[in-house]
Amino acid sequence: MSNTRPVLFSLALMFCFLTALCPPAHATTNFASWLADFQREAMQQGISQDTLRNHLGKAQPIPRIIELDRGQPGSKKGKRASFDRYLQRVIPESRIQTARKKYQQNRELLQAISNRFYVEPSIIVALWAIESDFGRGTGTFPVVDALATLAHEGRRGSFFKGELIELLRLIDEGAITSPRPLGSWAGAMGQVQFMPSSFRIFAQDFDGDGQKDIWDSRADALASAAYYLSHEGWRHDQGWAQKVKLPKGFKTSVAGLKNFQSLKKWRQAGISGIEGPGSRKAALILPDGPKGPAYLVHQNFKVLRRWNRSNYFALAVSHLADKIEQGGRN
Repeated sequence: MSNTRPVLFSLALMFCFLTALCPPAHATTNFASWLADFQREAMQQGISQDTLRNHLGKAQPIPRIIELDRGQPGSKKGKRASFDRYLQRVIPESRIQTARKKYQQNRELLQAISNRFYVEPSIIVALWAIESDFGRGTGTFPVVDALATLAHEGRRGSFFKGELIELLRLIDEGAITSPRPLGSWAGAMGQVQFMPSSFRIFAQDFDGDGQKDIWDSRADALASAAYYLSHEGWRHDQGWAQKVKLPKGFKTSVAGLKNFQSLKKWRQAGISGIEGPGSRKAALILPDGPKGPAYLVHQNFKVLRRWNRSNYFALAVSHLADKIEQGGRN
């Protein structure tokens, strides 16, 4: 009998190791049990029983969402595609042509939005294109279930839990009226893919119908995107990014968003292909390192990175906006 406890302890350790049953406590919690705890917490934060019953009563975890989340950059090892390949995938020629058509078709609306928020129409259309393919790809996942899945098992449980609370509060207040709002697997909603917390701050009722509808109202969706940029510090007519050429032997240690200098100084450093007044500030970005393409980016680029903290994303939006404007001048 004296050897029983050490043997059982060793077996338990081996079982835990072999079956990977030693993750953090939240990962082992049964979803139904977690959901019950969450509902109690939501009630304490003022969410009504009716909203919880109608929107969480039948919530189920979605395994596909966990697969998608674990496949995100940073969640697994792997070589990242080059920026040029990213650009070809995100902004094929067909999307550029469609973006130019959408720009022309919505010129009056876009100008009205630009007049109110001082954001160039081309940038608004570029975000619209990349985020939802001009409203055609707003997502097919039930947002409540998606956020509940990620709050329970995701990599950033506390973040998604907060977003779920915010979504339920918006439903409770009548700001979101859909009986089953749909969005991306990560809980982003509508034609501009706002998370619930962004919807709370930035969603606009631009068409004046009394509802902030970023799903079915083009005016509301595009105005919401413009207000976001304006609120985050967008400066009209200050540019966003431009591709440049570095001289041979250029010291790339000066690259990075912490080093904004005047275009005059960048010209003096030997960089060619620069457009804009010498006094305008810019930073050097090398999205694929010293051997890849080089870009000078302006303060508005930092605003685009607040929308999505990716140089690839912000450069793609900038690239598409330039293509739209070039088409408008033809």
